[in-house]
Amino acid sequence: MPLFDPLDLAAITVFGLAWASYAIAMEWTRIGRLNLNARMDDVRAEWMRRMLSREVRIVDAQIMAALQNGAAFFASTSLIAVGGALSLLRSTAEVVSVLSSLPVALPTARELWEAKAIGLVVIFVYTFYKFAWSYRLFNYVAIMLGATPPPAERDTEAARRHVARTTRLFQSAGRHFNRGQRALFFALAYLGWFVGPWVLIGATVAVVLVVWHRQFASESLRAVRDEPPEDLAV
Repeated sequence: MPLFDPLDLAAITVFGLAWASYAIAMEWTRIGRLNLNARMDDVRAEWMRRMLSREVRIVDAQIMAALQNGAAFFASTSLIAVGGALSLLRSTAEVVSVLSSLPVALPTARELWEAKAIGLVVIFVYTFYKFAWSYRLFNYVAIMLGATPPPAERDTEAARRHVARTTRLFQSAGRHFNRGQRALFFALAYLGWFVGPWVLIGATVAVVLVVWHRQFASESLRAVRDEPPEDLAV
């Protein structure tokens, strides 16, 4: 007998296509240049340009340390999630026994449960890798900040090239951090598959709608665009 029935295959296909399509739309299409992440990339570039004119850069270093700590926190959380998913995989027999005794009809096939648990492990490993690499890139950006030329040299070609390199590295760190957070959001949708394929499809649609709204129609985006709140608009 096949491991997955047609409905399970359809559900996981919808999940994978939704994740891939959303990522492509955010990072590789023209509409992706209008989202909140793209706006923050512009703010990062502006920050680096203004930082070049500052004599004292202690605040810049403190903000960078806060960004590093955020990436480290999510990397640690993802690693804990990997351990939890592996424990779930190791306890398959106990979980299947509990599910079979519930009055609600849930999938109880051991092989199917193990396959779903392995998929969850893969997602969390990917999430950990993205946050860990983001943390490393933030470290590199901190080093680049330390090597920034003094304000007296801000109009030189070398200073402009250094700011451009630092900005690209900074934006790359933010991009990998965003990918890690996106994986966490879709991992929440993936958990619905443990209940059933229709729950996975519904959770996937819900996650896409929520993250899309936050990127294109949220108060945060309007704030970055310098648009007044509706209650304050003239």
